[in-house]
Amino acid sequence: MSPVVIVICVVLLIIVGWIILTINGIRRMQVKISEAEADIDVALNKRFDVLTKMLDVAKSYLGEERDIILKSIQMRAAMTLAQKGATGAAMENAQKQLLAVGESYPQPGSTNQFKQLQIAIMDTEEHLQAARRVYNSNISRYNQMCVSFPNSLVAAIIGASRREFFKIDESKRQDVDMKF
Repeated sequence: MSPVVIVICVVLLIIVGWIILTINGIRRMQVKISEAEADIDVALNKRFDVLTKMLDVAKSYLGEERDIILKSIQMRAAMTLAQKGATGAAMENAQKQLLAVGESYPQPGSTNQFKQLQIAIMDTEEHLQAARRVYNSNISRYNQMCVSFPNSLVAAIIGASRREFFKIDESKRQDVDMKF
């Protein structure tokens, strides 16, 4: 075999090897983008599930505490003066116990639930933002592969084209309504 033929074979092998590596790189990036897209869906699902459950719990605590206060006010308002006098000692004792409980547990249960809700909101939003950043990072690397020469030649041959960065579709990806 002549040296020219050997050189041509080596060059062809290098070109074929480069094409295969480039195709595999583009395919790997497509898989990473699909994975990142799924991670965004997981984060959105987590946000919806966690926040709606936490919001329901916070609402129930708030409702229970409000009901207790309203019932005690209504009971006192409905008592006659004689009834108030007769139950005065019992009410004083109950108030002392209530104050003792209040000193031991100075914040109502709803306050704790609202703090937990705030922490859950921050955690899920950070998780979602991280998933979006990973997605956009993968899109950036993929787009760079598709537009930079000579990789763009292989990308065009296999039909790989630029993809859009993450943009939220408001109709499908609504945040949890946090109104009471």
